Amino acid sequence: MFLAALSFAYFAKALSGSYMKSTITQLERRFDISSYLIGIIDGSFEVGNLLVIVFVSYFGAKLHRPKIIAIGCILMSFGTFLIAMPHFIIGRYKIETSVRSSLNSTNSLSPCQVSSPESIRAGDRPSILPSKGCVRESSVSMWIYVFLGNVLRGIGETPVQPLGISYIDDYAQSENAALYIGCVQTISIIGPVFGYLLGSLCAKIYVDIGYVDMETVTITPGDARWVGAWWLGYLITGTITLMSAVPFWFLAKSLPIPVDKHNTSCTPEQTRFIKDSPTMEHKFRPEEPANLHQMVKEFLPALKSLLGNPVYIIYLCVTIIQFNSLIGMVTYKPKYIEQHYGQSASKANFLMGTINIPAVALGMFSGGVIMKKYKLGIMGAAKFAFGTSLLGYFLSLFFFAMGCDNSNVAGITVSYTGVDNLPHQERSLFSDCNSECLCSGREWDPVCGENGITYVSPCLAGCTSSSGSGRNTVFDNCRCVAAANTQPGNLTVSLGQCPRGDSCEKIFPYFLALSVLSSFIISLGGTPGYVLLIRLIKPELKSLALGIHTLATRTLAGIPAPIYFGAVIDTTCLKWGYKLCGGRGSCRIYNTAAYRIVYLGLVLGLRTVSFFFCIFGFAILKRHIKREEKCALTNGNAEMESLRKEEDSSTHCEQFVLALDCSPDRETRL
Repeated sequence: MFLAALSFAYFAKALSGSYMKSTITQLERRFDISSYLIGIIDGSFEVGNLLVIVFVSYFGAKLHRPKIIAIGCILMSFGTFLIAMPHFIIGRYKIETSVRSSLNSTNSLSPCQVSSPESIRAGDRPSILPSKGCVRESSVSMWIYVFLGNVLRGIGETPVQPLGISYIDDYAQSENAALYIGCVQTISIIGPVFGYLLGSLCAKIYVDIGYVDMETVTITPGDARWVGAWWLGYLITGTITLMSAVPFWFLAKSLPIPVDKHNTSCTPEQTRFIKDSPTMEHKFRPEEPANLHQMVKEFLPALKSLLGNPVYIIYLCVTIIQFNSLIGMVTYKPKYIEQHYGQSASKANFLMGTINIPAVALGMFSGGVIMKKYKLGIMGAAKFAFGTSLLGYFLSLFFFAMGCDNSNVAGITVSYTGVDNLPHQERSLFSDCNSECLCSGREWDPVCGENGITYVSPCLAGCTSSSGSGRNTVFDNCRCVAAANTQPGNLTVSLGQCPRGDSCEKIFPYFLALSVLSSFIISLGGTPGYVLLIRLIKPELKSLALGIHTLATRTLAGIPAPIYFGAVIDTTCLKWGYKLCGGRGSCRIYNTAAYRIVYLGLVLGLRTVSFFFCIFGFAILKRHIKREEKCALTNGNAEMESLRKEEDSSTHCEQFVLALDCSPDRETRL
């Protein structure tokens, strides 16, 4: 029952966590913030963990673990509801567009408003957006609620992992513990499947659905300005998380200890790595009554004993670096698919949920089965985890070859005459073909020309007339289209960016296949690597060790990784959006080649560093094992000799007792 309840809690927290990842681009666009700032919001979850993880892990192990987990689930649900709250406070989402939905097909709108030479010389290029629409919105600070809600989610999630896993390991048969942990970890991977699918569904629904007439919305889900109903998913995941708290209130504080764990404080493997501190007496098992004063007194010796284990320290270093790579990759992978391969946010989330995450789940479960079947010890588990990680690393190198060219955007990636690879110093949104128009260089209202080139706005395309309304608007007589055409043709543009080339569409399936394969291979080592951590630790220190491990990975990986990944990705932005009242907003288009290099380079560079720590860790592990085996052999010979002498003495004593009627006390002492 506890395994089922913990699996549901893992599912709920993974569901809300993955949904948070799936809404990265939606939050960027809704609150007009950069990837760097969205990284801070994403890392706030780990800040919540950091506040309470050590105390919950250590003191929680002495208290009623199921009820503490239940309290955590309730806090998680409240935090999730808080994230959704800004939608009900903030105003309606405003789209920067040249299209006026009120116009019917018989009216004509001229994006290019002819200017006088004096205004051009004065640099007067006003935005076509009405200035009266500039009202200071509370959205400037609304993302703070998302930040605080994520912090609360982090606090609530804290007890689930260390207390739940240690509870299973304490009361499960030793040979079944790895399989049970593998099952829980697998269920926690199923959560992201539904999280990303929910993100895909909500990304298709317009943010203000039910409040606006969808006929007046002129953009599609593939547009860089589209914002889905991000708030809806948080209401759903918050409700599910609240439900996961219910079973834990009815579970016992402790269970009967399995027969194979009676009168044993640790396994032979565990005694090799962590020695008892001379000032530390392990008086408490989780099922004994708690004494707060005694627990506080034992805390520092326990911490000293734990951090004095070199193998545990190396393990921490490896996992911190690996988690930096993993968290950075997962956080921005949907965004990478969107920007690099031209997919919508909905499709990117759908592919993550249906293809990538199931491969990870299968890999983690298979790793647990392999661990149980082949009865891998500490060294076997370490070698297996290292081998799968190394193989996945080599496969990931092929991602560098699966790149797409930049979109053809006039004045940004190509010139207005259609010349590719435009140097940075020659980039300019203004050209002779639109020099007579009063165009703003800040707006992003892309249109696609018949020549396959995207223009930042109808005005910058030099269009002088339009027909139709809403999504069916077509702009005519576009002089910049004529400038790029080598042959006379249609001088019209339609709403939205031009689609990617056929070569990019052909590469994308291979990218998905390699992504699935590498994810499966890397995740094979997930469960053995996690069990390796548990087997290194004495039972009394297990919860503390898991808590310190979680604290270190959350603090040094979970918090900084999304921030510096986001900051580096921001450097590849080619065109920033601007808020209605001024100030930089979210990025509209990236340099895909630079994005690929910095994103994949960071991911694989961090893994490279971790492998050097692995080699050092193997050397320490082997030295410890050889030394302990030698000591065990020496002690074993001494014990055999001692037992032989005791047997001889016992036989002599029995004869002596029969002959001299030795006292029972003397016989007992012998």
